[in-house]
Amino acid sequence: MKTIKKGFLLLTVALFISGFGFAQTTLKIGYINSNKLMSTMPEADSAQAQVKKYAAGLQKQMQSMAQEYQSKVRDYQSNVGTMSDLIRQTKEKEISDLQQRIQAFQASADQDVQKKQQELFQPIIAKVKNAITAVGKEHGYNYILDVSQGVVLFYANGDDVTPLVKKKLNLK
Repeated sequence: MKTIKKGFLLLTVALFISGFGFAQTTLKIGYINSNKLMSTMPEADSAQAQVKKYAAGLQKQMQSMAQEYQSKVRDYQSNVGTMSDLIRQTKEKEISDLQQRIQAFQASADQDVQKKQQELFQPIIAKVKNAITAVGKEHGYNYILDVSQGVVLFYANGDDVTPLVKKKLNLK
């Protein structure tokens, strides 16, 4: 029993000393503002322009559908007094169906724009992530935090690695 207590005590002391030694290890922490970095990348500007062009095409289609809807509503309102019940019901159904198609198109268009944006930016994000990882390894960083995401409240004692990542990406 005494042997077990002595062994446990020695193990506890050894763990305490080794834990204290690990606690004295300094961490090298850097930070980066990925939004600022991305804004300096020409391929990000190109991708954003493609997304805007794609969205503009969808918006043009949406406007065309809205004009058709307004035209049908005006026609219905100006002729409702002279329409038979069957024609009135048919026109109301046409207007209602077109309104539903417009709403469905809007929802689908929003999703398509997000999908297109993700598709175009994914390779750029991967390129930046690879550069950050390479800088972290080359310069011995334990952590590199992204301050643009708002997860860091204080970073004055860290190193801004943005210039190193820009150099890795051949940006000015």
